[in-house]
Amino acid sequence: MRIGLDIMGGDYAPKTTVGGAVLAFRELPASVRLVLIGDRDKIVPLLKEHNVSEENFDIIHTTEVIEMSESPLRAISAKPNSSIGLGFQLLKSKDLDAFASNGSTGAMMVGALYSVKTIEGLQRPCIATVVPKEDGGVGILLDVGSNADCRPEVLCQFAVLGKMFSKYVYNIEDPKVALLNIGEEEEKGNLVAQAAHEMMKEMKNINFVGNIEARYLFDAGSADVVVCEGFVGNVVLKEAEAFYKLMKKRKISDPFFDRFNYEIYGGTPFLGVNSTVVIGHGISNEIATKNMILLTKNMAEAGLAEKIKKAFNP
Repeated sequence: MRIGLDIMGGDYAPKTTVGGAVLAFRELPASVRLVLIGDRDKIVPLLKEHNVSEENFDIIHTTEVIEMSESPLRAISAKPNSSIGLGFQLLKSKDLDAFASNGSTGAMMVGALYSVKTIEGLQRPCIATVVPKEDGGVGILLDVGSNADCRPEVLCQFAVLGKMFSKYVYNIEDPKVALLNIGEEEEKGNLVAQAAHEMMKEMKNINFVGNIEARYLFDAGSADVVVCEGFVGNVVLKEAEAFYKLMKKRKISDPFFDRFNYEIYGGTPFLGVNSTVVIGHGISNEIATKNMILLTKNMAEAGLAEKIKKAFNP
């Protein structure tokens, strides 16, 4: 397996991305080869600082970088030799089995859509995130930012994506799927939520348990997969990040709230495209980058993209 890593993406790259690659290399099996995409003249000295030979990695040299402030569509077109651009070229040509980056989320989504493309039969890909549960388990929340507005049928497809991510990567055999809403009753919510509820309860390929209020999101025994529009999901995600930041600022340590630390999860998958694509947080440190790489490996190893493809094209 060959996993590509954008070395130039992220607020603290390339130091943190190289450091994360080294940490991941020390945990990954020999069957996994990391491909470092970025400025070779910066990568090699950093590897030497970690006392790791460059022979342990493949290095694809480029000096172009897509900055966070750039227009994603324009940047992907104007900078084909950027670390993100080259990553997707290699993914498209199958020289990589998966690609991950802490760089521009927009550029990663655009790059995926223009290179490996959306799975046939799926209207829109989406970003999923892990939600910590009070009993130590995890749930999945999607979409958390790639689709601000969604039609009911799109939310139904997200339900299938979330179920498959939960089942094949987190080994939850028959995940309970719920729709995030302002009340548990069927008639609650806006017109989109009401229509999506009607459609989901008729779906035979998911274990739909109805609406769920946000206050039950982290409860043990509640839904394993929670579906919502990207606007709503992103608000929930940022609020959870804010609570974790406040806890740390006030020097409060709690085993449950410590699991809101983004470093643990590393990245979020872009589900619904024809390959494995994982997007990390721009402020990721070495540990977060390592965990992003490990998640990428687990997704590729599970063959999640191929399984999703078969689900939508039986």
